[in-house]
Amino acid sequence: MNFPLKSAQKSGLRLITSNEADVICKQPGACFKGGALDQQVYLETELLHFGLLEKAREILADLGEKAALSYIKSSYHLLSKVYHPDLNPVNTYRAHHEMERLNRLSDAISRLNDAEIIEVIQSGMLSAADDRRRILVVEDEPDLLELYRGVLEAEGYRVMAAANGEEGLAVFGLFHPELVFTDVIMPKTNGIEMAQIIRREKPDTKIIFITGLLGVEGLRHIISDELSRYGYRMLPKPFKISRMLDEIEEYLMGSGSETQFVKGLRSVGM
Repeated sequence: MNFPLKSAQKSGLRLITSNEADVICKQPGACFKGGALDQQVYLETELLHFGLLEKAREILADLGEKAALSYIKSSYHLLSKVYHPDLNPVNTYRAHHEMERLNRLSDAISRLNDAEIIEVIQSGMLSAADDRRRILVVEDEPDLLELYRGVLEAEGYRVMAAANGEEGLAVFGLFHPELVFTDVIMPKTNGIEMAQIIRREKPDTKIIFITGLLGVEGLRHIISDELSRYGYRMLPKPFKISRMLDEIEEYLMGSGSETQFVKGLRSVGM
């Protein structure tokens, strides 16, 4: 079995195929005679094989390095129960093969330090092969956060989400979005404070503030100043999904420009 070229292109490291991994690593430790880079290439290949890499990247962006490392290191115990030959009497050969491979993956993880594992997880997060426009959504209401993320992903954007300004800044440092779509009134760090920090780090980042009427009375002049001085935009709540999508598209691409994204949600009047 070979991994699709698209999967390989998403990584900063050169992937080997799963056939190569089997040939090189017939015994635990056999595939680690090279340097750290060879070990990292092998680790990324196997994490892809077991479906762990993309989820680890999501966890890294949402919760940070400690959570991502915990996910990678604890996955062995769960998958060992799935692939154990004694639990798969109908297909013992396949289960035995996958269990051997899983044991080699565990060995690979144990031979790399935490920083090297994080480098593997991060390696494809900002791939040049993935040319989708990147948007960071920051919203402290969980239902709205998932709604915005789901809609934008359906439109073809690459989206990361955060539940407050503090999380938003952490995700921003990993994800480097072109546009931040953020609520204003949030715990810990509000949307304006987050925007000010982002502006110092990456001044060309586009920002759309979303806010209702309640709770912003004392911030109106600050919001107005942010919009006028830095060209940011504001979308008052409540708004239609079609309005949100039009605002984002126009801001990112310019009025009247062509877009590759499917406007399925807008076509039904959302």
